[in-house]
Amino acid sequence: MPPMSLTGIVTSVGKMSQTATVTVTRLTQHARTRKVITRSKKYLAHDPKDQLSMGDKIVIRNCPPVSKRKRFVFESFVQPGTVSASSSSAPPTTTTRQATPQASS
Repeated sequence: MPPMSLTGIVTSVGKMSQTATVTVTRLTQHARTRKVITRSKKYLAHDPKDQLSMGDKIVIRNCPPVSKRKRFVFESFVQPGTVSASSSSAPPTTTTRQATPQASS
């Protein structure tokens, strides 16, 4: 496989030792309708120092297989990110209806 670098966002970390799940998103054009479609794919990336956290935007590059599904290794940070607790686990908002008085005849 030729050298390849991909940029993606870390979506899962800490469930496997020295491994992070990276979601890489790309834009492609539909063949018939010519609309721009968002496609994404998840890759397992090797993180030898366990330095990645959720929401980090990183660059991964291909390497010889580290394990059965790990074919990429962490290369560099593009933008360290943090996942805020308020935005990810916000309770759903409820709307209340106010009773409208009905006209009695």
